Amino acid sequence: MSRPKVNPVARLNTSARIAALFPRSYEGSRARFRQNLDRVQQFWPDARLVAHRISSAEGLTIDWIEANPLVSCEKLLVLTIGEHGIEAYLGSAVMQVLIDEFLHRLSKEETGLLLVHAINPWGMKYRRRVNSQNVDLNRNFIWAPDCGEGGDSSYEPVYNPRYDSLSQLLNPHSVVSNRLKSNLLYTYQLTRNLIRHGAAELGKYTRIGQYHEPRGIYYGGAQLQEESQVLMKLYRRWIQPYRQILHLDIHTGYGPRYQMGLINSSFEPRSSTDLAAEFHYPLVLKANTEEFYDIQGDMIDFIYKLVFEEFPDKGLYGTAFEFGTFGSSVLAAIRDLRIMILENQMYWHGSQNKSTRAWIKREFEELYFPRELKWRAKAVADARRAFEGILRAEGYFEI
Repeated sequence: MSRPKVNPVARLNTSARIAALFPRSYEGSRARFRQNLDRVQQFWPDARLVAHRISSAEGLTIDWIEANPLVSCEKLLVLTIGEHGIEAYLGSAVMQVLIDEFLHRLSKEETGLLLVHAINPWGMKYRRRVNSQNVDLNRNFIWAPDCGEGGDSSYEPVYNPRYDSLSQLLNPHSVVSNRLKSNLLYTYQLTRNLIRHGAAELGKYTRIGQYHEPRGIYYGGAQLQEESQVLMKLYRRWIQPYRQILHLDIHTGYGPRYQMGLINSSFEPRSSTDLAAEFHYPLVLKANTEEFYDIQGDMIDFIYKLVFEEFPDKGLYGTAFEFGTFGSSVLAAIRDLRIMILENQMYWHGSQNKSTRAWIKREFEELYFPRELKWRAKAVADARRAFEGILRAEGYFEI
């Protein structure tokens, strides 16, 4: 039996639509986001655009569109992108899918909206994962009473002491040599540490976060960052009036290449299996050692703690859309860690030649923002499926 022919014009149109979703620059993404205010106001007439100018970066802003329901504050939908700056290029595409295809289906009478563009605008503009202070913002949301409102959060420098024993591997203090030498040195250091620590321990103490090596990878900061404070205040203000909160946060880089996963907080009471069935979604994991990996200072964990401690009468479901890029194999994990180390090393210490710099930049972008059209198309399809399943199960669609 012959397979039906695909119309080449239709295929081209589909490819063009996918390509158009992905911005080329921070400025272009921000401009498109701001233009979406008119579309949101078609459904929430009083919606407004707010911009917070980052004090450490001229001309860079965290932007959000906020809208109150038309009748009563029952449900709040929050979508955030760009906590890890470079990941906002995919995040911008996913947010546009929500705006184009799902906003009109929401119950406007009882649903409030909070759409946040580029939590880390500096990282998005300069295509880095961290902010201008080298802080991984998803290790910076340390819970303490009144944090973000003038209270003092605890950033304990001695947290994760095993990180020091990995320092030669994770944070080499030298100029990046040519590609061959860099790969050989990485392989040597990695082998030594695998023998010494084992793969599980190496992964755990690398990713969980650290607070004493300001130029190191996965640095959570010595204090609450401006970007984190802005979001903490937003969450407190917007959660307070609502009965039910749904928070979706967009990330890339970890997991199977062609299957986005829903990564839930370890504080989420429902099991991954139950949620997969409820949302009709194939990959749901919890951010713990058994299913994913532990994170200190995670933003979604912060929201769960905020609700538990200050708004215990509220219902909450928060999750991260995690779009894998390199894949989930051992070789993919080795490649992932290698480019994280090299990109950070090059930023602080430079590199010996242009070709090495160009290769590191390309590889780093592939880790968080692959160019392959097949990957982008599948990412959009997965986001669409997750939106459909979650919004329906959580009761956000008009009946």
